[in-house]
Amino acid sequence: MPRDRVLKLIERMGTSRIAVIGDLILDRYLVGDTERLSPEAPVPVVTVREHRSALGGAANVAANVAAMGATCQLVGVVGDDPTGRALRAEMATLRLTDAFVLTSAGRPTTSKTRVLARGQQVVRIEEEVDRLLEGAELEKVTAKAEEALADADALLLEDYNKGLLAPSLIHAAMAVAKKRGIPVVVDPKFRQFFDYAGATVFKPNRREMEAALGAAVDLEHRDALPESLNRLKVDNLLLTLGAEGMVLVTRDGATTHLPSLAREVYDVSGAGDTVTAWVGTCMAAGATVREAAQLANIAAGIEVGKAGVATVSPEEVLAMHDERFDQIGRLRRGGLI
Repeated sequence: MPRDRVLKLIERMGTSRIAVIGDLILDRYLVGDTERLSPEAPVPVVTVREHRSALGGAANVAANVAAMGATCQLVGVVGDDPTGRALRAEMATLRLTDAFVLTSAGRPTTSKTRVLARGQQVVRIEEEVDRLLEGAELEKVTAKAEEALADADALLLEDYNKGLLAPSLIHAAMAVAKKRGIPVVVDPKFRQFFDYAGATVFKPNRREMEAALGAAVDLEHRDALPESLNRLKVDNLLLTLGAEGMVLVTRDGATTHLPSLAREVYDVSGAGDTVTAWVGTCMAAGATVREAAQLANIAAGIEVGKAGVATVSPEEVLAMHDERFDQIGRLRRGGLI
């Protein structure tokens, strides 16, 4: 992609308004050292030296949107508990509004606590209630979603199977987006996998796709991917493949493989959130789906080189784009491509 096109998209991204609807998670990290096994059980004893927290799930998507300079309107639910207050505080540090975040007295705030020692994850502890929202709470969240979408340039739906994205909420939000003519980017999980018909970009990972379709994804037979597009009833399919990068299948049936650009993989946590945020915000700025996928692929390559869930700035993406552009230019001048 020409540099001036990337710069134009980055400029427009900074004036975009993005509605993100999905499961809010607080990621906690307990970092320390271990020198011995517990006398009580064959497990390491970790002496904690550092505590830190970060936004996870849809909140991490929102953090990435904000890191691009866009205005993010995050819709979700937290519990009436210290974890919920901590999540709101993390949002405030990133200047993310919590005006569309509701408090539920009947469910805890979803959290993931990772214990790390010597750079390795020892255990992950999850606290959650994943039943679907219903009744008055669901009606209130739906009203907040419609309010957030009133002036949005794109809708991002981030499903972690934690109960927020009930079918009626999905359909109501997508109906508003369709009426307003804005792109819809979906990061699905298995529970509502087939409830996103009409999405502009549907972005499962390989494992989710195989579980939902009941068959292995055979990349050697590319004709199968356009057929999956028809079965899902979405406009474009962006299939993430971990270390193998991503495959984009567009509505015209064309298939494009985007190889991973990661220099090193330190931590894959949050990489999918980064891709969702970049695809949606790029398309809000006027990017084609291919352009959005290219920039999101660069952002993912940067994110996995960072510890824990992390955001990626436009400056970082532009720097890697320029580096790749120069590399391709040298290869062409040398007659190697």
